[in-house]
Amino acid sequence: MSCFLLTGCFGDFKTGEQLYNSGAYEEAVEEFSKVLFVSITDVKTLHLRARSYEEMGKYADALADYKKIIVLNPQYAYAYAGIAKIAWDREDFKEAEKNLLFAAMIEPEDYDILLFLSRAMIKNERYKSAIEFLNLAIYLKPEEPSPHYYKGIAMGYAGDGLGVIVSFNKYIDLEPNNVGALYNRGFALMKFGYKDWAIEDFDKVLDLEPKHYGALARRAVCLMDKNPGQSCFDLETAALNGNAFAKDHQSDCTISR
Repeated sequence: MSCFLLTGCFGDFKTGEQLYNSGAYEEAVEEFSKVLFVSITDVKTLHLRARSYEEMGKYADALADYKKIIVLNPQYAYAYAGIAKIAWDREDFKEAEKNLLFAAMIEPEDYDILLFLSRAMIKNERYKSAIEFLNLAIYLKPEEPSPHYYKGIAMGYAGDGLGVIVSFNKYIDLEPNNVGALYNRGFALMKFGYKDWAIEDFDKVLDLEPKHYGALARRAVCLMDKNPGQSCFDLETAALNGNAFAKDHQSDCTISR
């Protein structure tokens, strides 16, 4: 019997969307495929089917749908973003950045696209460009912490120590107990010679994560003049646990004696 005579052949987008939102991705694909059997150019349905394929790990099928969308509507930014996400998962950061640039040109005020693009640029060592797009993301959502964190990372790679401190200051104001931000700010403060402030950050890191041997080693170096005995003990502890910075600075203990 012809499929056109069977009502079961015709899908319903809302049903597919509900299945997708509930995590029933295989069933969602089946429903979206029924919709597309009749409406083969329905971009919205193609997009959610592609997302369902992604969640199932069927990247080739997802990419095929994203590419169909771009043929049908070259200005559909989220198809480029979908391709970028798959590229990111495959650690092809250049491909991810290329597609995110397309997406950002189409949707220049989409916060998520700008943030994702900035992260790809950091991976590709394009720190100045990453900072520019992070500034746009911050302008759109100044109270969101993530752009300040990634800006601090980009500033660090770009060699702007003061920029690291400023960015992580803002991030820590918004997320006071983030170990990575506290550690990176402490590292930058140490580099600029602000040892007492660096020690405060490393203390906070160790309160939150007692086995953070990077913080232990750097705090030890900052404390060497004030408390060489404790510093040498901490350096030995960090070195025994494989911290390279601690191993490089164990000779400081010989000098301090």
